[in-house]
Amino acid sequence: MSRVCDLCGKHAQNGYNVSHANNKTKKLWQPNLQSVRHQLPNGTVKKIKACTQCIKSGKVTKPAPKAKAAQ
Repeated sequence: MSRVCDLCGKHAQNGYNVSHANNKTKKLWQPNLQSVRHQLPNGTVKKIKACTQCIKSGKVTKPAPKAKAAQ
């Protein structure tokens, strides 16, 4: 399972945690990815992993909810 945004390509970044005593330990910052349903331009619906920044900016077009069957 990859931890990469399917729309913008955002991925993990690495660096160091630096303590007050200047001790350095390696750290990995992961993007905030959500699994969402995305409607493609041709009308098909596909599940993708998108970062919250792409969801908020409107790059993800969510499909309309299905109509419930009348009983």
